[in-house]
Amino acid sequence: MKRIKYIFLVSIFALTFANAQSTSDTNFRKPVSETLKKIETLFNVTINDDRGLLKGKELDYADWRIEPGNLALSLTNILAPFELMYFKQPDGTYIIRKYENHKVSVDKGKERLFYLESLYSTKEEWEKRKTELKACMIESFGLDKAPPTPKSKPLLTPKRIYKDYSVENIALEILPGVYATGSIYKPYPLNKKAAVILTPDGHFGDGRYRKDEQYRCAMMAKMGAIVVGYDLFAWGESLLQFPEETHRNSIASTVQVLTGIRFLDYLATVKNADMTRVGVTGGSGGGSHTMFLAAIDDRVKVSAPVVMVSSHFSGGCPCESGRGIHLCGNGTNNAEISAMMAPKPQLIVSDGKDWTLAVPELEFPFIQRTYELYGKKDLVENAHFAKEGHDFGISKRMALYPFMAKYLNLDLNKVKNDKGEIDESTCVIEPKEKLLVFGDKGEKLPKNALKDINKLYEMFGEKNLKVYEVKK
Repeated sequence: MKRIKYIFLVSIFALTFANAQSTSDTNFRKPVSETLKKIETLFNVTINDDRGLLKGKELDYADWRIEPGNLALSLTNILAPFELMYFKQPDGTYIIRKYENHKVSVDKGKERLFYLESLYSTKEEWEKRKTELKACMIESFGLDKAPPTPKSKPLLTPKRIYKDYSVENIALEILPGVYATGSIYKPYPLNKKAAVILTPDGHFGDGRYRKDEQYRCAMMAKMGAIVVGYDLFAWGESLLQFPEETHRNSIASTVQVLTGIRFLDYLATVKNADMTRVGVTGGSGGGSHTMFLAAIDDRVKVSAPVVMVSSHFSGGCPCESGRGIHLCGNGTNNAEISAMMAPKPQLIVSDGKDWTLAVPELEFPFIQRTYELYGKKDLVENAHFAKEGHDFGISKRMALYPFMAKYLNLDLNKVKNDKGEIDESTCVIEPKEKLLVFGDKGEKLPKNALKDINKLYEMFGEKNLKVYEVKK
């Protein structure tokens, strides 16, 4: 009997304590995990804290922050005080993540697109905003403060000649002592005007030396274009000048955009380069810089950003999002930056397993709307691969080749086999050593090569404020 009485008293105490936790005396303070369980029940959803980010976290007025009928606002109210965010997964569940300036939920991306649509409904209104965005991007990147291009001649390696195309490596001094490195693929023989295509590298293993980049450069050269594939900053041969960690400096994005611009300046001096037919295509981080270059440089006539157009992701690397260009116009995103290409031809390549998963239903209609303002809706296309992931794989390249051929007046028949199929098998995949400009050990790096990131910032009138972790 005493035991029953004891259990009863303990139960009463526990209940009283629990009630005390849910009154104004304690500011209705509760563990965040408990409030999220309530949200799961109210909205019939599943919320996963797979990284344990909610452990030990409590919040005043937690349940009061739930907004009936508004799941997005409820989650934001609960998570924002801890700089946490939620993301809806393809299976309908929600995951909890730390706040990242370059990443929001698909729902937030959708809301931003609705807001952007409200800003302009005519071509004139859009042109005004586009002009403002372009000016802001140029200023944010610091391109308006860039030193003049050095007058040095580019360093070129001997040509390697293959079936219908040639390859030579190039180092172009784009800033005093700063060399952009890449390879130039040309039709062979080159005896008539040829289109120009830039292909900025992305954050894929092996950089521009990997097979898929060599394939697309060689194929488009065989089709009749002069193609330049080039390294990211502090990536590939650029590592001879700047260490790997500086790739995450904001100045990296400035240098990468400037690299594209100054490669176009150089190509304008190349015999048989037709600067009225200029294209650009790249994947991942190269997709970001495809959009940036197309938005900033009017010489670009055709673009094909691959696996990067998104309203809810603007690039996880500072070399893409480090200069705050997405704050331009009181807030923009990659979908609107992609739309700045209108009304010129653009192919948007997306897939179902990264941040481009919603492109057919979300970003593509938004971009089409901008093209429609010019009466050119058909000049933007979307090639979506729902079962594929984040790469520049063969199916994506097979979508690219006909598009570039169509709008840059290239000869697609040059890369077809006897069965009429586009065939990459006649391209030669070179080992990394053959694609180097400065030699196997960097022994040919020019003596004036800059190796000081601080001096690079100083060229733009800025100071390097990036603090590096000491490697142990």
